[in-house]
Amino acid sequence: MAWTCSGRTNAELINNMWNAGLIHSEKIREAMISVDRTHYTPSEYLAYEDSPQSIGHQATISAPHMHASALECLLPYLGEGKRVLDVGSGSGYLTAVMAELVLPSSHPHSSRRNPAGAESEGGKWKVVGLEHIKALRDMGETNVMKSEQGRKWIKEKNVEFVVGDGREGWKDSDGQEGWDAIHVGAAATEIHEALIEQLRSPGRMFIPVEDSRRGSGGQHIWVVDKDGEGKVSREKLYGVRYVPLTDAPKTAFES
Repeated sequence: MAWTCSGRTNAELINNMWNAGLIHSEKIREAMISVDRTHYTPSEYLAYEDSPQSIGHQATISAPHMHASALECLLPYLGEGKRVLDVGSGSGYLTAVMAELVLPSSHPHSSRRNPAGAESEGGKWKVVGLEHIKALRDMGETNVMKSEQGRKWIKEKNVEFVVGDGREGWKDSDGQEGWDAIHVGAAATEIHEALIEQLRSPGRMFIPVEDSRRGSGGQHIWVVDKDGEGKVSREKLYGVRYVPLTDAPKTAFES
């Protein structure tokens, strides 16, 4: 079903996924339409194909239907004013879509048609894209800044791209702690405890994890929830194929 959803324009691609039942939430449909994939893919001719694409450095931009699936899963924790960590942010596409979702509708830079007024609970809204390679970190920021709204997000530090080990998460320097939602865009060997610790109560993490069986080569999406009392639960969902969550490649001087 998913591969039949490709379109000639960004809106056509997203609406095809909507009509195919791959997108259920109107909020997600509008947010994905507002972020044009052609700003985030290496080839404008393939921007609206429902397939993963290489962006260099052994990284990919996931297929649109996989982005939609991640957003649907995290949506209850992507309310206005929330804080989000995007581990393995790559092209910056999903970072930007999640920014659209958590941006308060009362904000002067909101693209929503009917501002209703919403403030962050406990501080300003924030989305951080975390990459292990500086070139990918720079790519994400450059892509987001191709739009006027993206340039404002970066200037006001509501959206930031940083370099670090995604397995360790990210502790922000703005004085606020934890993340309402964590998206991991590369396959981990395990559900890393540091990421669980950085989930707020309540909070949710979407993470692909390699199967523990030796030689299986399989990966599955796991959802990790932390309730309001700090109790953690894990649920295994469906099989996937992601690039691995790894160290930055060593230079010749480090090897």
